[in-house]
Amino acid sequence: MSEDQKEVVVHGNGEELDQEIFVDPHRLVGDEPEDSGGKGRGPDPYDLLLASLGACTSMTITMYAQSEGLPLQGVTTRLRHSNVHADDCAECETEEGKIDWIELDIELDGPLSDEQRSKLLEIAEKCPVHQTLTSETILRIGAGDEAA
Repeated sequence: MSEDQKEVVVHGNGEELDQEIFVDPHRLVGDEPEDSGGKGRGPDPYDLLLASLGACTSMTITMYAQSEGLPLQGVTTRLRHSNVHADDCAECETEEGKIDWIELDIELDGPLSDEQRSKLLEIAEKCPVHQTLTSETILRIGAGDEAA
């Protein structure tokens, strides 16, 4: 791992589904809902993924608006995730199996012109998490240091 990479540590007790998530000084909890075998002690993994995308999108829009002096007074992102059959998806390249479908709605508050709103929605696609989700991603899974 290079020095500029942050490490997120997730630990579970091996018996229950809830997980402790450590991100630098922050501690979060992830879990599954009760109807999926968890205790509902925290957001499920897809909720955490959507929260990451929503937060990154809002931050990206806010940073751009600040740098350009735009009269943005608030950003709200609303996200939903579902799996759809590929044959039900007219805009998908994949023709078989299921597709992960994420819907992201963005509400911009403030006295923005139509042109400014359009530009901010365009900038939303430059969010680094959006870029990660829509680009080729390599995920290497290793055993790490196993306890003896």
